[in-house]
Amino acid sequence: MTAKALRTARGPAGSRILGIGVYRPTRVVDNDEVSARIDSSDTWIRRRSGIATRRFAGEEETVVTMAAEASVKALAHAGVDPAVVGMVLLASMSHLEQAPAAAPRVAHLIGSGAAAATDIGAACAGFCYALALADSLVRSGSAGHVLVVGAEKMSDIIDPEDRGTAFLFGDGAGAVVVGPAETPGIGPVVWGSDGERHRLIAHDRSWLATRDGSTPWPVLRMAGPEVFRWATRSVPEVSRQALDAAGIDATDLAAFIPHQANARIVDSAAKALGLPPHTAVAKDIAESGNTSAASIPLAMDSLLSHGAAPSGGHALLVGFGAGLVHAAQVVTLP
Repeated sequence: MTAKALRTARGPAGSRILGIGVYRPTRVVDNDEVSARIDSSDTWIRRRSGIATRRFAGEEETVVTMAAEASVKALAHAGVDPAVVGMVLLASMSHLEQAPAAAPRVAHLIGSGAAAATDIGAACAGFCYALALADSLVRSGSAGHVLVVGAEKMSDIIDPEDRGTAFLFGDGAGAVVVGPAETPGIGPVVWGSDGERHRLIAHDRSWLATRDGSTPWPVLRMAGPEVFRWATRSVPEVSRQALDAAGIDATDLAAFIPHQANARIVDSAAKALGLPPHTAVAKDIAESGNTSAASIPLAMDSLLSHGAAPSGGHALLVGFGAGLVHAAQVVTLP
């Protein structure tokens, strides 16, 4: 007996970002406040990272609540009813509850309770990973509209007295709505990982070590110089591959929006790519710090809201971080 062929879903020719929304906590933390605990200074922090301020979330501002606020704004910007969202993808490395995932709770809060929902654990590349999955889901016909969210409360997982990380990280959330398009608005993703070097950015101990109460809360540690060398080498390489995959040149870019890890990494990558003067380079890190999976949508929103990049222009997105993981794609700005 011959088995029946399986039926598969069919979707549109392409997908695109239909709308964007962000949430920034109200508390602004300047370098003087941070440096008091790490024997540093405003000048040292600015020179080393390009950061002047960052936002720290309050007790009532969580990964879930910030993600929901950003998502509501993104749906409103896109003009999409929450009820038609087929999937919610939430990228985060700071959601402290392994179960349940944050995404189903966000879906419930925004009125997309019937949607499929899952968390993405790809650290600072998480937004790009989730965006690539959203593109595939829409084009395959598996979901009509996908909500992609990056939300972080990094202040929960850093050591405020660690001179290597305390000044870098901030909190916030950004979301985009991905939907069908007659022509592609999200280019092919170029992604990968290097798990052999996973200890370069990692918690200093397992959560299990705290079970009997004899060891401190696990916090994020980073081998700064090694990560810097990896990023300055990898980001231009992955960027060129993403441009080639999308069939465009660097001169075609309206914006370059890399993960906001460090201003020196951003500047080094922009220089290596030979970006023309008309390409806006995202520098949201100066005011937001490193917000991990939230950094790319926050930076995208900043460029668009300030008129630094045009709606409909091409933007190169590059995420990279703990894992070590990376991902890049070219998108059409909403």
